[in-house]
Amino acid sequence: MRIVLLGAPGSGKGTQAQRLQAKYGVPQISSGDLLRDAVARQTELGLKAKAAMDAGQLVSDDIVLGLIRERLGQPDAKAGFVLDGFPRNSEQAKALNAMLIELGAPLEAVLLMEVRTRTLIKRLAGRRICRTCGRVFSISFAPAGTTPRCDNCADHPELFQRPDDKEEVIAKRLEVYAAQTQPLIEHYRKLGLLRVVKGEGEMEEVFARMEAAAAAKPTQARRKKSAKPAVRKAAKRKPAQSKAKQKAAPKAAKKAARKPAKKGAKKSAKRKTAARKPAAKAAGRKPATKRAAVRKAPPRKKSAVRKPARKKK
Repeated sequence: MRIVLLGAPGSGKGTQAQRLQAKYGVPQISSGDLLRDAVARQTELGLKAKAAMDAGQLVSDDIVLGLIRERLGQPDAKAGFVLDGFPRNSEQAKALNAMLIELGAPLEAVLLMEVRTRTLIKRLAGRRICRTCGRVFSISFAPAGTTPRCDNCADHPELFQRPDDKEEVIAKRLEVYAAQTQPLIEHYRKLGLLRVVKGEGEMEEVFARMEAAAAAKPTQARRKKSAKPAVRKAAKRKPAQSKAKQKAAPKAAKKAARKPAKKGAKKSAKRKTAARKPAAKAAGRKPATKRAAVRKAPPRKKSAVRKPARKKK
């Protein structure tokens, strides 16, 4: 299983990626988690990322790809991986694809979580996170009047809300996602890797849809079938002439047009024209034209006695 999860903030990518990790034993690789871990461990890439963030700059794609390469080199990633949060645009997708092919682990599917905007806003505004384990919860399912706490940790710490999950920030985040990710969606659709998954409903239903989409055959196989008739038609066509023959053909035609007719051909043509001329020309007389012959002909004499008309029987 080598897949990428796409979806707007609040579409449920992280939650479903954790479920895939638990069931199939493949790591969930989040670019944000990789950056935070590298900075905390003060690795070479982590120090570069920290310098960029301290300067108020975005972490370069080379650093993020380097972190992903290191993570894919660990033993638990041999069976596959679930990439969450990367790539975010077409250029990152191309760089990721080149790296995965180099590692001999190309993508098998890209799952797009499709969720309505009003549902996204509701989910993001109600999202809470555990400071200890990082697990995500929703206060929509918590009883009214209770303080949401993590039931995954022993001390049940209180959950907190991320600053970018506040309602005034959510609309801007969704606009940025739509502008950046739409070309990425088209990129994976052209490659035949994109599968759209309806991300609304019960968690079990959404997870079942994801599994079915991940196991579906790529659409590239359909494209190959449709290409067969074109190949057959091309095979029936006559082989095209070589470029040398094509160039020589018009030159040969021009030379043939310039060449004078042979002497024998001229004589035969003269004989034919001589045979067509009337005998009067041979005697030195000019042949009379048709009109002249008609004028010179004497008028017919009118008979003085008319023949009586025959009686009808």
